Amino acid sequence: MKKIAIILAGGVGNRTGQDIPKQFLNVDDKPIIIYTLEAFQKNPAIDEIEVVCREGWHDILWAYAKQFNIDKLKYVITGGESSQESIKLGVFNLEGVLEKDDIVIIHDGVRPLVDEEVLLDVVAVCEKYGNAVTSLPYNEQIFVVNESDSATTNEYVPRDTLRRVSTPQAYKFGEIDEAYHYAFDNNFGIGNSTYANTLMVDLGKTLHFAAGSDKNIKITTRDDIEIFKAYIKADKDNDWLK
Repeated sequence: MKKIAIILAGGVGNRTGQDIPKQFLNVDDKPIIIYTLEAFQKNPAIDEIEVVCREGWHDILWAYAKQFNIDKLKYVITGGESSQESIKLGVFNLEGVLEKDDIVIIHDGVRPLVDEEVLLDVVAVCEKYGNAVTSLPYNEQIFVVNESDSATTNEYVPRDTLRRVSTPQAYKFGEIDEAYHYAFDNNFGIGNSTYANTLMVDLGKTLHFAAGSDKNIKITTRDDIEIFKAYIKADKDNDWLK
């Protein structure tokens, strides 16, 4: 059973206030995307890597991959206008490469702190059930806004009924490929705030939770970059970051 990671790296970085895409920003002399790729490079569950990249940055990515010995990187393709379109392009590019029971692991390129254990678990759950989504309990309280007065509430959602999910997510290739063909042929489940997991649920699929990690942050703002730097420093200083 082959396992290929699809890494989404098509963001523009507007909220970091930088002129270059956030995934290519350097932290301690290394681009953020390389931290992400290193996690997949080192993981024994991953056979190959495909990056869905921002147009114009392919050669730079290949050069970084060579510099940092990311030899599992086999494919770099241009992304789309949305996350859903980029996932679609990444999945479709693997047609003829993967069999229906092989696994794709979808991950955000700006989540560079993905644990080995998280990756291993999402693959193991997918092998057993056909899909897996990284998840954690939701620890904040959620209240529902009153329709008649948006400044008030009298209803809450019990937090033990909620899970927050992120990437990595894993799917059997045949199912995810079929799902994206259907979605884009029928303009179904591919709105701006949707992702592979929401599409699968919209199609009536049952998703299976895998282990998550609080440090698997998504770098979106300058503050996120500072948090990332703090994690790296803690890891170097104390070797306690797990």
